[in-house]
Amino acid sequence: MYPDALDAEKVGSYPARAGAGGGLVWDAVLEYRVWMHPEHGAPDISEGGDYYHAFATYDEAASFAQANPGAEEPLALVLQLEHLNEPSPGVYEHVTAPRQVEWPPKFLVRPKRTPTTIPNFLAADAPPNRLDILRGIA
Repeated sequence: MYPDALDAEKVGSYPARAGAGGGLVWDAVLEYRVWMHPEHGAPDISEGGDYYHAFATYDEAASFAQANPGAEEPLALVLQLEHLNEPSPGVYEHVTAPRQVEWPPKFLVRPKRTPTTIPNFLAADAPPNRLDILRGIA
């Protein structure tokens, strides 16, 4: 249902710290993460701190999360080579600096970013609901 990681050999090698959500578009999935919480029953292997297990596929991550106490639902570590910033409601900026963010996997039902996605979204003649461009229906 969701895309596999871009490079399975790199899964687990990305920094734990990542942005959270946002940006509206995606270029690749780097890994799926299942965050573990000892205070909710996960094994305490990090001196009481939260930690995660990384997986190349959503299905592996979801199976692990269901089978282990203290596990969150999987998150996708997403690569955004470009993205949209919304500094105030309805005001969008095209950002061309790459970044990594954690997303709920359900956001991956949106089509991947193409070279025209962001320009079309920002165009003066964009449809009234610009989000339809990101959803792949405009």
